[in-house]
Amino acid sequence: MAREPFGTAPDGQGVELITLTNANGVELRAMTYGAIIVSLKVPDRNGVLGDVVLGYDSLAGYVKSSPYFGAIVGRYGNRIAKGKFTLDGQTYTLAVNNGPNSLHGGLRGFDKVVWHADTMRTADGVGIRFHYVSKDGEEGYPGTLSVTVTYTLTDANDVQIAYEATTDKATPVNLTQHAYFNLAGSGDILGHELQINAGVITPVDSTLIPDGSLMPVQGTPFDFTTPHRIGERIGADHEQLRFGGGYDHNFVLIRSDTTLKHAAVLRDSASGRVLGVFTTEPGVQFYSGNFLDGTLSGKNGTVYQHRTGLCLETQHYPDSPNQPQFPSTILRPGETLRSQTVWKFRAE
Repeated sequence: MAREPFGTAPDGQGVELITLTNANGVELRAMTYGAIIVSLKVPDRNGVLGDVVLGYDSLAGYVKSSPYFGAIVGRYGNRIAKGKFTLDGQTYTLAVNNGPNSLHGGLRGFDKVVWHADTMRTADGVGIRFHYVSKDGEEGYPGTLSVTVTYTLTDANDVQIAYEATTDKATPVNLTQHAYFNLAGSGDILGHELQINAGVITPVDSTLIPDGSLMPVQGTPFDFTTPHRIGERIGADHEQLRFGGGYDHNFVLIRSDTTLKHAAVLRDSASGRVLGVFTTEPGVQFYSGNFLDGTLSGKNGTVYQHRTGLCLETQHYPDSPNQPQFPSTILRPGETLRSQTVWKFRAE
């Protein structure tokens, strides 16, 4: 474990970069700004380490223009329709920052604040425990929310992400990790093979807000119950693909309880790298990097072209505060939110 200065946030707070390395040389680097995973180096089939997440070489890139590269997003990850929700008879208004909707916590969500960080050792690895207190009324949300997010890098090449939160007023909470993966380390992700353990999605309108129904994936380009290359059907003539500009949808995971369950497997045949995703969450947002357009230059000057990264954001469903039929995201005083996601890396 190592810590070093990594610049100064816009509010004047110093930012630190923390590096974790396991017994196999796998390296995770995360910073206190946004609890952002800056890089994640894992081996290919020949044992060669490569960085499999998109991002920047310095803090400045994240501050200037980042589509949530590697960040913890909250207080509510994903979209809330028209930036409004009603809770216990009171209507709350949020910043509208994504068309007509509120996205990923608003103008200054959890991705744009400085977190406190402690390093730790566990029986099977090393970790970082990030902590942030979101004040009552921050970005329009009720309640003072105390959040802890822990990244643990194990000697089995797993990245364990644990979330905990408590509040003093009822509030919606939907936390997720927004890493953009490219298991090849370069090029687009259209050749990656993906399998998702989901039989339905929550279809969306043209502003990417769920319409409240569930759409079976069978017979559609959204059927990843068996492995498919991402580029295989992404250009199909389907209304949901047109609305998303590709895949940008919540897949409802097949599960019977809230224990840690298999959600998805991502493969890159060229490198042999495989990512298994496990989670206690009820959904995973598969986003195929549709809004990357070549205007962002990242690590080592790499230009992030269309679909050079993808996200598998384990979370609750979009717009749940306005959709009572969806699993609730309301956290109340006296309760503790606990959630876990695990990324399991291997090579074949």
